[in-house]
Amino acid sequence: MSYRSAWQSVVPLLVAGVSSLGCTQQVSFEHDVRPVLSEKCVVCHKEGGDGYIKSGLNLENYESLMRGTKFGPVIKPGSSIDSTLVILIEHKAHSSINMPHGQDPLPESQVKLIKQWVDQGAKNN
Repeated sequence: MSYRSAWQSVVPLLVAGVSSLGCTQQVSFEHDVRPVLSEKCVVCHKEGGDGYIKSGLNLENYESLMRGTKFGPVIKPGSSIDSTLVILIEHKAHSSINMPHGQDPLPESQVKLIKQWVDQGAKNN
């Protein structure tokens, strides 16, 4: 196989791979993430709730989520790997602080959605 014919067979695969990277659907905080937090997390993480009292994390709205806890931010926009919230909902922390505390873990689809939102920049959209 010649160098040219090798490239002719590889280039379409590369283009397809790069094109598929842009096909990720934009995740909306308001329509996708907030409903998950409201259903699964806000009962504890609102003013007066146990989670709020212990950590200072209020998940009632975007601004309070992005403020984080009394220990620091829980979201690092663009990096779900470095975001404490994601680590906790993936149950990658100590069992005493994994979230939601004392309940079944979030379904994988909801975890994936939150991770995708964070990786897309954690926008208030």
